[in-house]
Amino acid sequence: MQIHLSDITDSEGKIIQFSSEVELDKISFQMGEFPILDRSPVELRIANTGNKVLELTGKGSLTVGIPCDRCLEQVSVTIPYDIDRKLDMKQTDKERVENLDENDYLTGMDLDVDRLVYLEVLMSWPLKVLCKEDCKGICNRCGKNLNEGPCGCAEEPKDPRMAAISDIFSKFKEV
Repeated sequence: MQIHLSDITDSEGKIIQFSSEVELDKISFQMGEFPILDRSPVELRIANTGNKVLELTGKGSLTVGIPCDRCLEQVSVTIPYDIDRKLDMKQTDKERVENLDENDYLTGMDLDVDRLVYLEVLMSWPLKVLCKEDCKGICNRCGKNLNEGPCGCAEEPKDPRMAAISDIFSKFKEV
C-alpha cells in the first residue's frame, strides 16, 4: 500500500492514524523464501512535528513459516514489529543516500507500507527456530526426521581417541 504524505507534510501539528492490511505473501532474502501464513493489520500513526519532519510510529505482526533449525519441519513463527521512525521530508532521495539514510520505503512523498513492514520484520527475524525444545533433528546419514522415531542406521563406531570423554558423557546420562 502506498501513502501519499504531501497533505500531512504541509500541515504542521497534523496527525493521521490508520490501519492498513499488509499485502506481502512471502519474505525473501539471502536465507531463502518464507511464506506468510497470517498477518495482522499494521496500525500506523504519522505526526508532523514541525519543520517538515514526520514521526512515524506503528505496530503489527506477521506469522511466517520458517523451517526448524534441526529437523527442517515448517514452524509457524509470529514476528511482532514496532515502527518508530523520523522522516525528514526536506531531504531529497539523493541526500538520503548521501547521509546513509537509505530507506527505500520512502520515494519522494510516497510511503510504501509493505516495504516498511518487510524491513521491520527482517530486523526482528529470530536467530534460531525450533519446532520444540527437545527436537532430535535429522539423521546425518539417511535424512529421516528423528522426532518420528529411530531411523535404523547403524551408529558410527566411536573414535578410540575420544573414549575417555565418551565415558564422562555416558556417566551423566545415567544420573
